Amino acid sequence: MRPLIDPRNGDIEDDASSPDRHSLLSLAGTLLAEISFPKLAMAWIWLVAAPALLLGLAPILASVWIDALYSKIRAPFAELWPAVLLLAIIIAGLLGGRALFRLAEGSFWSLNALAVQPGYVACREGLRHLAERWLPAQAAAQHRDRLRGVMAAVAGAIVSGLALLLLIAAWHKAQLATDFGKFASLWQLAAVVVANSIVIVAGYLAVVALIWGIADATIAQPRDFDRYRLKPSAGRHWRIAHLSDVHMVGERYGFRIECGRAGPRGNGLFQRVLEQLANSHARASLDAILITGDLTDAGRSCEWAEFFDAITPFPQLAERLLILPGNHDVNIVDRANPARLDLPTSPNKRLRKLRMLSAMQAVQGGRVRVVDRARRRLGGSLQEALEPHLSPMIKFADCGKPRLSRHLADLWAGIFPLILPPDPEDGLGIMLLDSNCDTHFSFTNALGMISSEQVEGIEIAQAQYPHACWIIALHHHLIEYPRAAKALSERIGTALINGNWFIRRLQPLARQVVLMHGHRHFDWIGECGALSIVSAPSPVMSLVENTAGSFYIHTFAMGPERQLDILPPERVFLEVAVEH
Repeated sequence: MRPLIDPRNGDIEDDASSPDRHSLLSLAGTLLAEISFPKLAMAWIWLVAAPALLLGLAPILASVWIDALYSKIRAPFAELWPAVLLLAIIIAGLLGGRALFRLAEGSFWSLNALAVQPGYVACREGLRHLAERWLPAQAAAQHRDRLRGVMAAVAGAIVSGLALLLLIAAWHKAQLATDFGKFASLWQLAAVVVANSIVIVAGYLAVVALIWGIADATIAQPRDFDRYRLKPSAGRHWRIAHLSDVHMVGERYGFRIECGRAGPRGNGLFQRVLEQLANSHARASLDAILITGDLTDAGRSCEWAEFFDAITPFPQLAERLLILPGNHDVNIVDRANPARLDLPTSPNKRLRKLRMLSAMQAVQGGRVRVVDRARRRLGGSLQEALEPHLSPMIKFADCGKPRLSRHLADLWAGIFPLILPPDPEDGLGIMLLDSNCDTHFSFTNALGMISSEQVEGIEIAQAQYPHACWIIALHHHLIEYPRAAKALSERIGTALINGNWFIRRLQPLARQVVLMHGHRHFDWIGECGALSIVSAPSPVMSLVENTAGSFYIHTFAMGPERQLDILPPERVFLEVAVEH
């Protein structure tokens, strides 16, 4: 029996959220048509309007408070409440310093993600794209590094200039230092608060866009890797399989968000990946199997169930497996609808993180360790770190009550980076990072950042094992890579918001580390300055008939000067057959 339309091949509904099947403009139109405007209004008030008004009100409150404090200081026998309030603020900062710092840092990078990154990146990549199209191909290739740097500086200057124009337009209505008594009505105060907000945000945007442009222009531009060791030395070497973006779905013929109908549905290809890995491990032992995020398509329970069902028949692989969160594991609100958003009060985002924590505990909980920042050493295992929280975590998964998850945000932020220590102490260790930004909106799910707290963890682990080499694994790419693109939409990527800062912080360790990531779905091995970077292809995404997915097995060797050398990788192709 053959149906007229084969349901196993999917149809247009399966392509609803696929950027491979729709342009970004088309997806934006779908978003506007399908979005819940009451939810959008509530989220906008909660996440944008309220913080912006507080930002505009802050200078007025600060000036009033300073005036009051000054008058009390001049009258030594008067009330001392301003001094008491100041003391209370200092004590609160000392007691809750780390939590407050996380909140401030997260808010800072969220502001960059909303106000700076989209406009700046669109301008930068648009200029680069036009320049490469206008220049002859040979000239563009020959001068690509210089061209990329110049266009970054120009883009920063353009965005900075536009922000300055906005600041000038709002300046005459702003009053950054004033008194509440000067306002005749609440509406007059509101107008000044809005103008203050515009001036502060526009001023920040003008400065930061210029800094970003200069930082992008002056950083070493990425280049293809050309320093392979030709064969293993007599010393130690390690074989590590690098996978990423396997996007498990919860049904046999389920589509994947980004590829829709394009290529195989279901999870048969991941099963073949595991079979190939088992064969390779039988021939020559693998030291680790690293999956750098997006293990699931949307972080759903049924998808995690499929993942564990897939790896259970391969215990020798499972005991070498290391995983970390990707944006699809924790930030996708609705697989079928990019217009869907979570309100900040929704338990769904914490549920997705809870499922990821549960998976990491099951896969590697007894092998990886957390960082004890107070003692500046590695602490206990992930399993030990989660043990005190198991009861509320299980109850929250069952009923979703917010009070049961109030510690989950701090727990999530505090466990990264997860460290697989080197064995022996001068061997190879692996650090697992969380590079996901917080978001409540599917359409902006892919942005990434690395917190300074995680960089501190990296430095603590490296200081404890100064003679070791390290693989630092994360989901997002650090920088846009030097590849020509056919369309502008291919260039406006989702690299780390603070990728330049992260690259610069790691440069002192560059000889001892290799960074490995996924997210882009294609393979690339290159350098940025002295830092080696390895990108994993997705073995399952956007495949079509008569093509084969692939993954890489990398061999790393300890060089004569204790540097981590990369040998030419082994590329493993999957079978072409598509599951039906």
